[in-house]
Amino acid sequence: MTAPTPPSFTTQLVHSDRHFGVEHGGVHKPIHTSVQYGFDKVEDLIGVFQGTLKGGYNYARQGTPTTAALEAKLTKMEQGVGCVSFATGMAAITALFMTLLRAGDHIVSSKFVFGNTNSLLGTMSDLGVQVSKVDATAVAHVEAALQPNTRLVFVETLANPGTQIPDLEAIGALCKAKGILFVVDNTILSPHLFRPATVGAGLVIHSLTKTIAGHGNALGGAVIDTGLFDWSCYPNIAQAYRTGDARQWGLVQIRKKGLRDMGATLSAQHAHLISTGAETLTLRLAQTSATALALAQFLEQHPAVAKVHYPMLPSHPQHAIAKKHFKAGSWLMSFELRDTSRCNEVINRLKLPIAATGLADNRSLIIPVAPTIFWEAGAAVRADMRIDDGLIRLSVGLEECADLVADFEQAL
Repeated sequence: MTAPTPPSFTTQLVHSDRHFGVEHGGVHKPIHTSVQYGFDKVEDLIGVFQGTLKGGYNYARQGTPTTAALEAKLTKMEQGVGCVSFATGMAAITALFMTLLRAGDHIVSSKFVFGNTNSLLGTMSDLGVQVSKVDATAVAHVEAALQPNTRLVFVETLANPGTQIPDLEAIGALCKAKGILFVVDNTILSPHLFRPATVGAGLVIHSLTKTIAGHGNALGGAVIDTGLFDWSCYPNIAQAYRTGDARQWGLVQIRKKGLRDMGATLSAQHAHLISTGAETLTLRLAQTSATALALAQFLEQHPAVAKVHYPMLPSHPQHAIAKKHFKAGSWLMSFELRDTSRCNEVINRLKLPIAATGLADNRSLIIPVAPTIFWEAGAAVRADMRIDDGLIRLSVGLEECADLVADFEQAL
């Protein structure tokens, strides 16, 4: 007898709360606002502190039933072995770096990373962690940067704002051969369009604020363990956390240090908004990806536009990687005008995209990159990251494609 076909990604996502078990027959997990959690027997309270009682809560700083439900959903989405949620995406990245790295360690990072992540790498360097930033679109650059003390390699699946794509499969194979932790920020694509585990990533990061939640009304971040990295060989796991299933050692340390010690806790209210927002993930990505591609094709043919950066355009340098690994191109794109002095004028003439920072809202958002989100980085860093002074970033929303194209046509 043929085994039944498992439900699709979207179907599992929509029904996930019910399958995890919901109190009183509700179809959504409720919001648990309690900070303290009591026990009938003090032995159970001790068990939660010592990790021998699973599924218990002692203090909301380390998680609540609401954040736990979201973490279970994210783990399922990435087909991992566990997840830790945080107040923001940057809190997730900071917790990962601060809990897994020590002074004297070395990391290799793509140089095409989010501006705040780039700033955080500078902070890590100030704290004694050696950082090498390389052009990760070629694995040879990553390999050349490796040192005996290299602890992890960090990339984004799709760089913000330049849309560069790392040599994902080759970097994953390199890290596996060398026993190095491969960390992938999958914020822009989400596990619907790409799962980093397929290229060997050990940890996956999300700014949940963006693609997962999608509505611009909740901050959040997460670290998901794919189960592919052998934590028993990682030297920086504290002895206290080297108990039980070795696949959980990394996440246990990240949770204890990142939440208990650092307090970067995701609120129950925002966890609930992110969880419900995730239910429309595939619908949102279908429309925003299709609109972004059509708009990119329009802009690429416009005489006022010098260059368009979108992974599903054949002109994109890493188009072959995108076609091989990604289901679609997602909502992020950027472009450069031939006359860079017109940037502000064109943005001000647009009626639909909102001049605002942030990404992956239901509304299109637009921003000139150099004088805003990468201004603090300085001209030298921008040049190294190939951020032209006239680069404009667009986060495509749910507006009708024809309306956005017409708006850009009149603005240009």
